[in-house]
Amino acid sequence: MSTYSTPAAKRTLRRRSSRRQRTLPMTILRGLLTAIGVTLACVLIFALLMQWLRPSDGVIRVVNQLIKLGSIFAGVYVAVGRGGDKGLLTGALVGLVYMLLGVLLYALLSGQQLPFTAYLSDVAMGIAGGGIAGAIIGGLKH
Repeated sequence: MSTYSTPAAKRTLRRRSSRRQRTLPMTILRGLLTAIGVTLACVLIFALLMQWLRPSDGVIRVVNQLIKLGSIFAGVYVAVGRGGDKGLLTGALVGLVYMLLGVLLYALLSGQQLPFTAYLSDVAMGIAGGGIAGAIIGGLKH
């Protein structure tokens, strides 16, 4: 039995396949920009809340880590997409680049010299968090 596909159906198919074939650097960049945007928004909201709540240093550290992980998750979601390919790799790369950039900016802007292990643990958290998020998001059904 032969089937006939219309020219419009072929165009739709072609458009979808070219959209899915984004390059890895562009995918990572989109995820990174999303993560940075989420970070900026969350930090702004938390800074406003800090005036009223006056949280302790311990609470600030925990919220800071949650903001980083949430931002990585959002960036990975944009980069990988539901059911996307190479979720683990893409997520780990988004987390790596995001945390490397954050650690670099923190070191340059704060002037504080943290131990190397502190920087390394932040980068490792980014890689692990991004990889886990990518694996989960990549495994979701459309």
